[in-house]
Amino acid sequence: MFRRIKNRILRYLLIAIYFVVVLVCAIQLNFLWLFGYSPTKKDIIMPSVNISTELYTADSVLIGRYFDEDRNPVPFDSIPKTVINALIATEDVRFYQHNGVDFLGLGSGIVSTLKGDKRGASTITQQLAKNLYRTRYNKAGGFLTRLPVAGLVITKFKEWMTAYKLEQRYSKSQILEMYLNTVSFSNNAYGIETAAKRYFSKGANQLNQNEAAVLIGMLKGTTLYNPIRNPEKAFDRKNTVLSQMHKSGFLKKEEYNALIKEKIVLNANNRDVNAGGDSYLRAAVAKWLEKWSEENNYDIYTDGLKIYTTINSKLQKHAEEAVAKQMAELQQRLNNTWAGQEPWRDLSGKVLPNFLENLAKKTPYYAFLSKKYANSPDSINFFLNKKKKMEVYNWKDNGKIEKEMSTMDSLKYYAMMLNAGMMSMDPYSGEIKAWVGGIDHQYFKYDHVMQAKRQAGSTFKPFVYLAALESGMAPCDKITDKPVTIKIDKGDSIEVWEPKNADWNFSYREMSLRHAMARSINSVTVQLTDKVTPAKVVDAAQRCGITSRLNPVASVGLGPNDVSVFEMVNGYATMMNHGERVTPVLVSKIEDHDGNVIATFQAERKQVVDKQDAWLMTYMLRGGMEEPRGTSQGLWEWDLFDNENQIGGKTGTSSEYVDGWYMGVTKDLVTGIWVGCDERSIHFKNSHTGEGSRTALPIFGVFLESVYKDRQLGYTQGKFPEPTVEITKSYKCETPRYSDPEPEQSDSTSVEEQMDEDFIGPEEESTEGNAERNQNEDGVSENLGTSENL
Repeated sequence: MFRRIKNRILRYLLIAIYFVVVLVCAIQLNFLWLFGYSPTKKDIIMPSVNISTELYTADSVLIGRYFDEDRNPVPFDSIPKTVINALIATEDVRFYQHNGVDFLGLGSGIVSTLKGDKRGASTITQQLAKNLYRTRYNKAGGFLTRLPVAGLVITKFKEWMTAYKLEQRYSKSQILEMYLNTVSFSNNAYGIETAAKRYFSKGANQLNQNEAAVLIGMLKGTTLYNPIRNPEKAFDRKNTVLSQMHKSGFLKKEEYNALIKEKIVLNANNRDVNAGGDSYLRAAVAKWLEKWSEENNYDIYTDGLKIYTTINSKLQKHAEEAVAKQMAELQQRLNNTWAGQEPWRDLSGKVLPNFLENLAKKTPYYAFLSKKYANSPDSINFFLNKKKKMEVYNWKDNGKIEKEMSTMDSLKYYAMMLNAGMMSMDPYSGEIKAWVGGIDHQYFKYDHVMQAKRQAGSTFKPFVYLAALESGMAPCDKITDKPVTIKIDKGDSIEVWEPKNADWNFSYREMSLRHAMARSINSVTVQLTDKVTPAKVVDAAQRCGITSRLNPVASVGLGPNDVSVFEMVNGYATMMNHGERVTPVLVSKIEDHDGNVIATFQAERKQVVDKQDAWLMTYMLRGGMEEPRGTSQGLWEWDLFDNENQIGGKTGTSSEYVDGWYMGVTKDLVTGIWVGCDERSIHFKNSHTGEGSRTALPIFGVFLESVYKDRQLGYTQGKFPEPTVEITKSYKCETPRYSDPEPEQSDSTSVEEQMDEDFIGPEEESTEGNAERNQNEDGVSENLGTSENL
């Protein structure tokens, strides 16, 4: 065909055009999969950009981000002219003169490279094509792109074609906007807005000329010219950008001379800048939305959503501060308790052999050493005990301290660390208002609100009393505090259980149900459980919101089963909400990147307890403060009782003071708090240091006092809601008077080590509900929560 053309030059020109057309078609169609992926027309219309999702409190305070690439796109008119000028002067001075590919600049680049001055010739549009569509990634390549020269030519050709498509589809302003919103600025900061916040703690529209030059200068090498890692090189590169701006006419000589002398002033410590950092709340919300994301085809890490939680930022702050204040004191108390002694003990109080060694065997470092020194246990032991500098958690020095420690020292240090879980919820709406999953998420990832399950101790007793009310009893019905013998038919034998009160004494007094619950009398709880049956107690608890497996054994009311703070708060909230169980809500709504509401969440509701019995249970819970020697009366230490304020609650402590609990209720909030070591074999020694009334209750007192003093929150003191139905049962009980020196009851219950799956019996010391320790055969808990610094 081409031979018919007599003019040789014309013939060669047409042949060249023909092959270019064939090559373009082959590349676009990825003929025989030789050329790899090229962006389609649909891709150009809707370029795929990962956008970070923002997490807010109910009062619109940013508390975190989710991202694969931390990016927060901004419109073109929010990008200052100085940034645009710096970009064009440095990266593509002929940006407004070409259609995506600058052939003049390409020729100039080739000549400069041949002269030894190697420089790129990619336009801003070409760079955008590369950033948006990953044209140079292996995933985008075909067979021919793996060949050295052919690969470079094909890749460049695809970039040219994509750049041309972008120029045809978008205006120059839109291309600049897309480029500056997608380009990487190192430290997982994508886009000019995120970079401005990451390095200067300000929005892109607030950047000055010097700051703009720093960020644009990074584009040549985000690591090499990173102002945090390489400040001197970043300074030199900044001045290079300013020089290009001066040459291009964007800066006057006197401006340029002044700017090149200015130092780089970073501000990378702003809390909002690092809001993408992990936290208990951020992790809890991600878990919360797993099912929703899957069902609705959203990815919170890439879709640029705005997630609004039900958390009140001020209430959250008060909760975090209360935990921090009290836990620092409790940690010192625990350290003093075991000063000079090994704290890891079995149920008889004996030191667990090889405790630290068994912990060490679970660490990645031990696995590494075992592989490297397979036949040399002495070498493994040497490195495990070799001291080195490490950063560990500490209540002082802003939560961290650098110490010379070995791996074994670190294991001991973290095993002794007390932790906590706290949740506060509106019982009527189901909205969770505060969530403190632990003492510091950087060092302790395990969430002690939702993930951790621990023995509830006496905080479980209200479910026994609820079952008693549902059986027809009333708060003023009397029952005698006396020894109890429970016989359990084991088929081939009869087991006998004789539970004791916390002080191992019985008063032999008749007392109302309200008074018995207020004083946490074990014998009464067990008698009621026996009367209504353990199965009824389990049923009442599960209807109220306890979802964990509960063994319907004789001691169930003394709290031997493991439950979470989340479940317990839900259970108590059901009583406060007139017997209507509401599913706790952590997320209220979700918006897309354009501000459109795409999902809202409300509590599911179900009436599960008779309204009269529910109201009577709130009256019973007030007994901890109002009945003589009630276990909540430590709250008098705080300023909580103006305007006839009413507070209900229940303390709890598990066997050997392993777990300390407090469940507190007011007219507006239900709050649950747990305190203990992640390793259950480490705990306080006695009731004066380790009971829930002395570990968890003070956190509630500090928290509630600060909430009441914060007038802007709107939580006021006052009485509980009046009943919404007629109360037919007697509840205004006669208040008992004590003239004898009877010892005050603690919140501890007395239960023995679990004998088998069906029976729990008494133990030798005065402690609270105890199931098996969940230890493995080495005596080490399977629920160890220690630092990743090991």
